[in-house]
Amino acid sequence: MLGVKAYVGYLFHHESPLRKPTHVSQMIASAARRIADGSSEKIEIGNITVEKEWTYAEDVVAGMLTLVEQDKVYEAVISSGRAYTIQHWLECCFEAIGSDWRRFVLLKEKFTPEYPRLVTDPRTINHLGWSPRIGIGELAEMMVGKSVRK
Repeated sequence: MLGVKAYVGYLFHHESPLRKPTHVSQMIASAARRIADGSSEKIEIGNITVEKEWTYAEDVVAGMLTLVEQDKVYEAVISSGRAYTIQHWLECCFEAIGSDWRRFVLLKEKFTPEYPRLVTDPRTINHLGWSPRIGIGELAEMMVGKSVRK
């Protein structure tokens, strides 16, 4: 045995302005930004009742550091554990630009999501003293580009 510590962190839905443009969170935030700049585009989205977590990536990295600083815990889910619908994300992003999302969203008919709800249990990492600092509203503002963290 070489004395190497190994840690396992399950990282869920770590969101940031660097998210791929095809991911629903970035697709909505980017469209909201363009709409704020004058675009009249429509966003076509599937089932907006799907629930998922929305955790800021920088917070997830802080959770990873919390995990690797441990001597006895080597495995944890690092996530907010808070479920929000895609509709809530739409509301947050469009609130950031002062507009009503319903004017710009078309729902795909007969869309079947991969999952109706995908939320984790972060109790282990929470017991180690970590929890996310950035909430969904501030994350939406950041991704829409209405605020910049330094």
